[in-house]
Amino acid sequence: MDIKKLQTLVVDALEDVKGQEIQLFDTTHLTSLFDRVLVASGTSNRQTKALAASVRDKVKENGGTVVSVEGETTGEWVLVDLGDMVVHIMQPAIRAYYRLEELWGDKPIKLGAEKRTAKRTAPEAPSADTEKPKRAPRKTTGKAAPLEVTHDMMAIQTTLDDEKKPARKPRTTKTVDGDAKPARKPAARKAADGSAVKPAKIPTGGRVKVAATKTAVASAKQAAAKRPARKKVAE
Repeated sequence: MDIKKLQTLVVDALEDVKGQEIQLFDTTHLTSLFDRVLVASGTSNRQTKALAASVRDKVKENGGTVVSVEGETTGEWVLVDLGDMVVHIMQPAIRAYYRLEELWGDKPIKLGAEKRTAKRTAPEAPSADTEKPKRAPRKTTGKAAPLEVTHDMMAIQTTLDDEKKPARKPRTTKTVDGDAKPARKPAARKAADGSAVKPAKIPTGGRVKVAATKTAVASAKQAAAKRPARKKVAE
């Protein structure tokens, strides 16, 4: 198995069981027995055993070789030998006492960089976002709307304003009985040539002469006939 893939598997297995203070070192310049040394911490005997078991199972599932596992009886310091890589899982007090970082830690390896390298080698499946073409954003300009649209909007607004105005009530005139009747406009007279004649204006503030009716003239004649004839006084 490739060393980069192996160390990525080990780090993932330790993080699955909440391993603490994981540090990875390159030891190719120090010894020919192995290429990597990893040191991690477990808070209790149970956790150190669980961390070792997680590393062992993860490597076997991916086709790796596990040479041996030592220290599972006590759980204070568990060593997992993977051939090209040695994993030390220790409790904090044991780790502070032996200080393996000072012995193998000349060339530390950043775990984030190793994970990114492993992700680049793996084939990426096309996602739904990449398959769908993105729509180009609409370009907006600072120009005003066309003049024709503005006129239409003004016409619509004028119509709405007219509809809101209340309709005017027709003028009414009161009769003798007190009933209200709508006032009638005088019909326009027409002359002999067919042209319209304007009604005469009635002067305000003066008397208006009204022609006597036939009934009034007849009654006046009867009253005059019944009166006795006056004698002429001699001069």
